[in-house]
Amino acid sequence: MTEDADDILNRLPARLKEARRAQGLSLEAVANLSGVSRSMVSQIERGESSPTIATLWNLTRALQVDFAGLLETAESADHIDTLRAAQVPSIDNMGQGCRIRILSPPEDAGGHEVYDIAFRPGGALVSQPHGRGTREQLTVIDGSVRVTSGTASQDLGSGDSARYAADIAHSITAGGDGARVFLIVKAV
Repeated sequence: MTEDADDILNRLPARLKEARRAQGLSLEAVANLSGVSRSMVSQIERGESSPTIATLWNLTRALQVDFAGLLETAESADHIDTLRAAQVPSIDNMGQGCRIRILSPPEDAGGHEVYDIAFRPGGALVSQPHGRGTREQLTVIDGSVRVTSGTASQDLGSGDSARYAADIAHSITAGGDGARVFLIVKAV
C-alpha cells in the first residue's frame, strides 16, 4: 500500500500528541528533552507546521517512540508478522555438526539475537569474543551440552539454562546423543 505525504502529515500531529501524553510529558518537557522549541512542538501537534526529518527524529527519540511506528496506519499496527518454518533463515556452515536457525528479525542483529541450534552428536559451536559486555543465555531443549566461557565450563541437560559472558572466547559442545538449544545473545 502506497501512501501519499498528505496522509502521513494528517496522522503525525495526533500521533505525536498521543505519544507525549502517554509518557506524561508536558510540551516544555518534550522541548527540553528533544532540543525542539516548545512553540514548534505545539505547532507540530496542532498540524500548523510540518517538521523536518531532523526535528521529527529528535522528537521520536525524546518520546521514546519508533520513528516508523509513529507513521503507521492502524491497519499496519494491528498486524502480526509471520515467518513460516520453511522461511526461517538457517546457517549450516558455522561450527561443526550444528544447524543454526535465526529466529530474531534482521534489524535486531548485533543487539538482541535469538537462535534455535540443533547439534549432531559431538557437534560444537566455538565462538570468538563478541562485543564488550555481550552476554548469552542458553536453554537446553533436548539432549545435553557443555558450555564453556573463558576458563569456566558447565554441563547442562534438558531443561537447564545458563547465562555467561560472550565477550570472551566461548563454546557449546553437544553430548553423545546430540542436542537442541535455544540461545539468546544480548549486546549492550
